[in-house]
Amino acid sequence: MKIRIGMAFLALFMFAGTAGLTSAQETNKTTHKKTRTLTGCLQKGDSANEYRLTTAKGSTWEIKSDTVKLGDHVAHTVTITGVVSNATMHGMKEDAKAEAKEHGMDKDSTEHGHMTVTHLKMDSDSCSK
Repeated sequence: MKIRIGMAFLALFMFAGTAGLTSAQETNKTTHKKTRTLTGCLQKGDSANEYRLTTAKGSTWEIKSDTVKLGDHVAHTVTITGVVSNATMHGMKEDAKAEAKEHGMDKDSTEHGHMTVTHLKMDSDSCSK
């Protein structure tokens, strides 16, 4: 009898653990993705090989690239694809900001991140304001 109870408890424990893993996988949001595609206005950054992308929603990204000539597209509207630096930490920060906004705090908070660009497409030769 004790063995059956122990086995039932073990099965229940394993099921609960598996269910927790499934829900954790389902909550992997866009904010946690390592690769992202963004559209915005490209500007020169503070450092020699660094640039800044500002999206229509006001999010800013400090971007760099070893393969894409970003300097050729300063003051252009571009769509970039790249790898987010510290994607997990960035995602956690963005989740916290979203939670604060949901509760009426920090309503004007915008995203800020760092990315290494792997692909760029020019959408317009100017930035609309």
